Parts: sequence; C-alpha cells; structure tokens
Amino acid sequence: MEPTDRPRQHLTYPDATMFELVDRVAKQYPDEPAYEFYNKKTSYAQFIRRIERSARAFWAFGVRPGDAVTICLPNIPQALDCFYAVNRIGAVANMVHPLSAQNEIVYYLNVAESRVIVTVDLFYEKVAAALQDVDHPVTILTCRMQNELPLHLAALYLIKKGKDYLKFPQPPHLLWSEFLKQGDGAIELPAPSFEKLRTAVILYSGGTTGVPKGICLTDLNFNACAMQAMEAIGLTFRTGLKMLSCMPLFHGFGLGINIHTVLIHGACCVLMPTFNPKTYAQMLRHKKPNFIAGVPTIFEALLHMPQLDHLDMGFLMGMFCGGDSLSVELKKKIDAFLREHHASIQVREGYGLTECVTASCLTPRDEHREGSIGLPFPDTVYAIVKPGTAEFLPPNTEGEIILKGPTLMTGYLKHPEETAQALRVLPDGDTWLYTGDLGSMDEDGYVYFRQRLKRLIITNGYNIYPGQLENIIDSCPEVAYSCVIGVKDPRRMQRVKAFIVPQEGQVPGEALKERIMDQLKLHIAQYALPREIEFRTELPKTLVGKVAYRLLEEEEEKKSA
Repeated sequence: MEPTDRPRQHLTYPDATMFELVDRVAKQYPDEPAYEFYNKKTSYAQFIRRIERSARAFWAFGVRPGDAVTICLPNIPQALDCFYAVNRIGAVANMVHPLSAQNEIVYYLNVAESRVIVTVDLFYEKVAAALQDVDHPVTILTCRMQNELPLHLAALYLIKKGKDYLKFPQPPHLLWSEFLKQGDGAIELPAPSFEKLRTAVILYSGGTTGVPKGICLTDLNFNACAMQAMEAIGLTFRTGLKMLSCMPLFHGFGLGINIHTVLIHGACCVLMPTFNPKTYAQMLRHKKPNFIAGVPTIFEALLHMPQLDHLDMGFLMGMFCGGDSLSVELKKKIDAFLREHHASIQVREGYGLTECVTASCLTPRDEHREGSIGLPFPDTVYAIVKPGTAEFLPPNTEGEIILKGPTLMTGYLKHPEETAQALRVLPDGDTWLYTGDLGSMDEDGYVYFRQRLKRLIITNGYNIYPGQLENIIDSCPEVAYSCVIGVKDPRRMQRVKAFIVPQEGQVPGEALKERIMDQLKLHIAQYALPREIEFRTELPKTLVGKVAYRLLEEEEEKKSA
C-alpha cells in the first residue's frame, strides 16, 4: 500500500536528552512520586538528586560522553538512577538482560567496549566469571536490593535470600553504595548536551540472522516514542496516576513505555523486579494502578488469579498489550474479564520492534477492528511492499510491513550489512525500516499483522532465534544435527522445543540431554533454553536437503489440537 504521509497529528520534539525531560517534570512537580518500590516512594526531586549523585560518581570514576556503561539490572530503583545518570553525562546505556548466559554477557561487554557493568549481587558470580573472557578490563558495580526496601522487608529479604550474597562483590569490584561515595565531593558535571544522532541506548535483538545485534537508539528516538505513545493512547499520564511497571528495562517496551513515557509526563512507576502472578495480583489489588502494559502471557495469567475474584478494577484507565500477537480469542476473554471486574476499558494491542524503540502502532481507544493492530502513531508512516523490495502494494494486499518516523534506530552496532538490510532509503528520499513481518493495510490505514518472514519464537514477549540455538546444539560433538521450533504453551504462548539427531554410536537419554543443556547454558539466556528435547534418528528434509522445520511445527500443532 502506498504510504499516505498523513500522520494523525504532527508533534514538536524538543532538542533535549531523556534526563532533561525528566528534570523538567521534577522542577514542576518536585514532591510528586516518580517511582514506588514495595511501598517506598521516591519523589521527583529526590529522584533527580539520586541521578545527579550517581552521575557524579560515574564522572569521578572516569566515564565520559560516548563511553558505554552496561546495565544488567531488574526493575529496581538503582536501575532507574543508573540509566538516567548515564544519560545525564552523555554516556551510553548498554542494556542487558540479567538472565543472560555467561557467554552472552561476554559478547555484550566486548561489542559495546564497556568497561563498567552494574548488576545485582544475585548475578555477581556469573558476571565475574564472564569477565575472564572479555577482551578488556571491566569493573563490576554491585547493587543490593535490600538497600532500597523498607526496613521490615529489607530484614526479611536479607534472612531469606540476601545473606547468601553478602560476600559479593570482591576486590577490585565495588558495591554500588560505596561507588556512590565517589560522587560526594566537589565534582562539577558538564551541562547536559543533546545531539540528534548520538547513541544514548543500546538494546539487543536478534536482527535478521539470529545473532545478537546491538540496536543503537538516540534521545530523540525515546522522547519521540514517549510523546507519540501519549497521543496515540488518547489519555494524559499526569501526577497522581500510576503505571504498574513490570516489563523490564532491558526491553524496549519496558524502558520506552513502562518507564520513560510515564516519567516525562509526571506519573508514577510502581516498580516490579520480576513477574510473578501472585505478586502481580497483589499489586493490582493494593496499588490500584491506572495503567498496565505487558505481553499476552501476563494478561492471560490475570484470568486465572483467584486473588482478583470480586475485585472492582474500575481504577484501570488503560491496558496495553505488546511484545507478541494478541489472538482474537484471548482479547475477547480479557475484555470479558475486564467487564466482569467493572473496568470501563478494553485491552488495546500495539505493534512495534526494538528497532523503533517499541510500539509504533496502537488500537484506537474508540474503535477496534478484529484482527487489526491499529493505527500508526503520530508522525509514523506505515506502508506495505512486496517483501524485500520498494514496490508498494495496494490496500488489503499482503506484503512486508515497512515504516518510517522519528523513532527509527540509527543502526545495528558494528553490523553495517545488517543495518543496510533493515534501513533503506527509498525513492521518496526517506529512510524506511523493513520489519521482516508480513501484513496488510486497509483503505483507512488500519494495519493487520499476519506472520513473520523470519524464523522466530516468542516466549513471554522475548524474541528467541532458532538458528542461534541450533548452531550451539550442532557444535556439541555428540550431535549430528538439530532443529528448534516453538510449540504452543498455555502460559508462555510458545515454549522452545529441540529435535536432535545424535551422532552414530551416541545413546540418546538423560545423560546426553544434560551435556547438551550444559553447553546451551553457557551461551543462551535461561528464558530461551529448550523446555523439551526430543531425540530422533532422522528429521524431515526439504528438496534441497534442509531440515523441514515447518513439518515439525505442523506435527506439534496436531498434537495440541
């Protein structure tokens, strides 16, 4: 479909860093809560003081504009302080999943050339082990969650879990609380400096080949996304309102919507370090957040939480779903659940990619078209082309979804070939992002997602690339070849299953499974590991000799039917 170039509303984006937009809110509403962590509230004024102290510590430590600081943290206060402090001094926030495998951490530190990593004591040993293979010196700054909890919860956490990690960190690495003292002297920071194309954040995705790629994003990308999202939502995040911030900071959806969009509009982030159905239900019951945003698995879990029985959820003003496709059936179930609990809203589905921060399309509040992922954000233009080409297709014709706008990444870190595949200048002179997703648009501009062009498994909203797992499995000397697919899962939407043909003479069984899993755990994050391994003497092949993974997918679909 030819691009219409008719965004619903044009917005003016400030020449400002992410920190500066939060600072503006703090000057206007200093006493309003910026975030809340297990009943402990931090006002905007306190938040800015914490950011400035952290920024001075980084500066005293020698971090300068353009340097990468790796942030390997869950949604805890130190993560927000650290992220905006890094932005305050013009450094680069290299965002990493805390459950990343040891070898993945090695890769992230090497590719970003990061000399500092901030993590929690729970993951210290894994990070320290990873440093043995990093090609340059790295300092670990270790946070303790109990330092941010109310006293009674801090004592309980220390007794149950925290005491096991008191021996960490070990020299020459530093405890975050000790590191902060370096910023307590007479250190004058330079004024924040906005540069339109400067990389401010690196998030990781699989790109087009499944090899992890650093996605380089700017201050403008995040600020534009936050401003566009607010217009598309059609409601105003404002002081006194709360977002249950469960989606993690290393995820574009979590950082861009659950955190930054909330903060630059003066609302409060209710931080959740991890998703747990029981805790989530308790948060809904006791915190009564006005907005919740998550992946389909989170909202599907709501339907089975007895803690929510008879709860009046009229406090909800918005529920936003992204990270994976929301089926028509699940949407109907969630909407019915909301009605039964006296909420006057429906779940609204968004669509986007990390390559444009996060969502760039959202179902309108006042109109839902079955099967549609909604309308593009303001200043974002969608089009449908013949896959991989610049040939625009007419309405209601399936093709590759492409888009342009102010949230597009500047490129993949140190991967110019992949960048050239994803970002292409078309005859209109503009740069377009080729999503690798199939879909269509109707005459009114509503977008319909069909399927992905590339092999991809999505579990709990995280992208998993089968080729990456297959390469590691096939590298095991006991394995002849393998195939990894996603199979339906009632809780995760999809789970990872590996089909493996052992080398001749190898005995398939638990011992072999353990050896393969041990190898995978070195390279693959915990959430991406196979939940099931099936040994076979052979796998179906295509006419050209490749493993016919679609036949295996069809087999599994028949089993679950």
